[in-house]
Amino acid sequence: MAAGKRVSGSWSEAEAGARGPGTRSGDPETRARQICLRLLTADPRTRAQLAQALRRRGVPADAAEAVLSRFADAGLIDDASFARAWVESRHHSRGLSRRSLSAELRRRGVDSEEIREAVDTLDPEQEAATARRLVEQKLASTRGQSPEARARRTASLLARKGYPPGLAFRLIREAMQQEGAADVLDLDAEPYIAPEDELPEG
Repeated sequence: MAAGKRVSGSWSEAEAGARGPGTRSGDPETRARQICLRLLTADPRTRAQLAQALRRRGVPADAAEAVLSRFADAGLIDDASFARAWVESRHHSRGLSRRSLSAELRRRGVDSEEIREAVDTLDPEQEAATARRLVEQKLASTRGQSPEARARRTASLLARKGYPPGLAFRLIREAMQQEGAADVLDLDAEPYIAPEDELPEG
């Protein structure tokens, strides 16, 4: 799998395509190979995602493992490359933090060490710069609202993207001080982030 390919969390359409007549061969390994090829053609997948798709299609475990191993040996399945591409894509497109990116990769069955190596490619300064950009954008879009509402909405946005409260409120305070608005409220995380806001984006 090439790291530059599009990454996506949704693959139901590709699974549906894998249910076509061509997957009904009597040979389990042939069926497994066809299913995997169809899914990989639509989007990069982790080994765990492909294994799950094969189980759902009733492919025997030994046939699935044989095909997945051959695909991995051929470089068609590469969880490390998948993880690196995922981090790059989701951070730049969605502004997700290292924490959120790690959680997403875990849900897709990527190994812990490969997750660590992938998120380590995201420089902490770059992560902070992205969080600052999100703060500036959210504050700009909430001008005219009360300082409390602006702080809460901005903090909630960063919480959903996985940024820690300490970083979020430091950046919010700095941005609001530049506007001359920070002195009208006490920027403490407790009143501004509801429990449901603490969940990272999925």
